[in-house]
Amino acid sequence: MTDAATHQPTLLLVDDEQNILSALRRLLRAEGYRILTANCGTEAIELLKTETVDVVMSDQRMPGMAGVDLLRIAKEMQPECVRIVLSGYTELQAVTSAINDGAIYKFLCKPWDDANLKANIAEAFVRRRLADENRRLTQELEIKNTQLQTLLAERSDQVQIRSEALGVFHEVLEALPVGVIGVDDEGVIAFCNSAAIAQLNGHPIGLGMTASAALPAELLDEVDSIELGGKRHLVSRTQLGQRSTSRGYLLTLLDTAAFRAGEGGA
Repeated sequence: MTDAATHQPTLLLVDDEQNILSALRRLLRAEGYRILTANCGTEAIELLKTETVDVVMSDQRMPGMAGVDLLRIAKEMQPECVRIVLSGYTELQAVTSAINDGAIYKFLCKPWDDANLKANIAEAFVRRRLADENRRLTQELEIKNTQLQTLLAERSDQVQIRSEALGVFHEVLEALPVGVIGVDDEGVIAFCNSAAIAQLNGHPIGLGMTASAALPAELLDEVDSIELGGKRHLVSRTQLGQRSTSRGYLLTLLDTAAFRAGEGGA
């Protein structure tokens, strides 16, 4: 597959009608994507074996393999790729089942609105980049954690060890390029970094406050995105306690405009 350092944002279009693929290519060729096409599910699977795909958009009704079935396979082959159905048919049961299984990110209808289609695909690429960034940050945190565990094994002074561990934690937290808010199992804000405080300017966020009083009500409804200060932010919510004794949940806020600007300047 393509090396991550040289990877161009890649979109895989799947439709059994060649004229549809041609129309989509014309519409999207100025967006800067590397566009791959396939006329059926089998062709798409072969491409997924050799190509790193960020977003795959498939027709639903195709000979041999339905779009939702292809996207389920795509999820198994490349879990991080964002999957979209574009179809003129609303097979509600099949599509709803695929959405509930996490196989589909969005369902778009034919005939499509050009501006709306391009906006949804651009959003899908931002979502993929956010997933990649979260994975990178997780790996960095795991390295920090390994370093910290080594430090813990070498030190006998428990007070000093805990002090250093807390310092590393806060340093990493403040260095993250996203807003981070930790809420304990009683709904109290346990920590937040400077990025979160800046993003939530106008909201009285602080340690020890209840999340329901300090945070926007919309943010507590497990939304995928929220508008703060006139800017759209993607929201990620992670339940704590799967790998530690922590309880509650972690909120991350990503300013999509700033992230895109950073991508453009990279």
